[in-house]
Amino acid sequence: MTKLSLSIGIGNYDRVRPIADGTVQIDGVDPVFMYLDPEEIFFRAFRHQEFDICELSLSSFTVKTANGDNPYIGVPVFPSRAFRHTAIYVRTDRIKTPADLKGKRIGSPEMQLTACVWARAILEDDHGVKPSDIIWVRAGLEQAGRIEKIQLNMPKDVRIEDAPITATLNDMLDAGEIDGIIAPRAPSCLATNPNVGYLFPDTVQAASDYFKRTGIFPIMHLLGIRRDRVEQHPWLPMAALKAFTAAKDLAVQRLVDPAAAKVTLPFVEESVKRARDLMGDDYWSYGLEPNRKLLETFLAHHHAQGLSSRKLAPEDLFHPSTAEGFKI
Repeated sequence: MTKLSLSIGIGNYDRVRPIADGTVQIDGVDPVFMYLDPEEIFFRAFRHQEFDICELSLSSFTVKTANGDNPYIGVPVFPSRAFRHTAIYVRTDRIKTPADLKGKRIGSPEMQLTACVWARAILEDDHGVKPSDIIWVRAGLEQAGRIEKIQLNMPKDVRIEDAPITATLNDMLDAGEIDGIIAPRAPSCLATNPNVGYLFPDTVQAASDYFKRTGIFPIMHLLGIRRDRVEQHPWLPMAALKAFTAAKDLAVQRLVDPAAAKVTLPFVEESVKRARDLMGDDYWSYGLEPNRKLLETFLAHHHAQGLSSRKLAPEDLFHPSTAEGFKI
């Protein structure tokens, strides 16, 4: 049988490499991998649908799905997850606690970035700081001129300012012109300005406490397949879920192989044990049901923050064939 030649745009993750190197096969597919940064993948995918299969922003995907104009169909594969207590950077000379953010000017590269949605959810649920309590300043983190990729209809009580066209959030935070930044990447002034730091100084402890209370390990990205490809080949979503799950499971097995370290970092086995002690054996789970509560939380906040035009259910994000797996 002739295999489909399909392009795959995704980050260079250990949990993906077994497919790229041929150790794990996607049934019926001859993949052409392109390892790219998320910003490039998302821009090219949502603007021009350049990839057959690709990693996509959970937030942007939700916006497009709610609007009914999503060119991709979701698969419950989550290449990127992160506790976003690490996404909130502040002027430590004036911001000491989350409550201090009220009434302050906080930068955001785009309001709809998944990391920013999660960070705002944490601030509201755990610390009573609502999006309407903050004055939001939009600009590129390190490059001027960044705009929202997707048109949004924000609530009227959420105050948003556009920074000067030549300004960056990093420079504004460094100079003290804003009080903080919420972003998926750290501003460069974090390494040079002694008055810039994390809102949560011990981010690992804050994230661990959050997981113990909520059971949530935030999803950043999901896998998408071009809608026209799925219409032509309805077996593709399940084939992708099967392969990417096998590749992720293999990557975790390799992490704990004691013979030789697979990553350039000491104490890897110990780190995996700590993660499993806290989060369970399948700490980086794929599939709809293991992540239902998490997705319901995200979708509720996404809609409440004014980013999605209607409140979605987790099932709305994914191809129906991926809702349940087979057993032997």
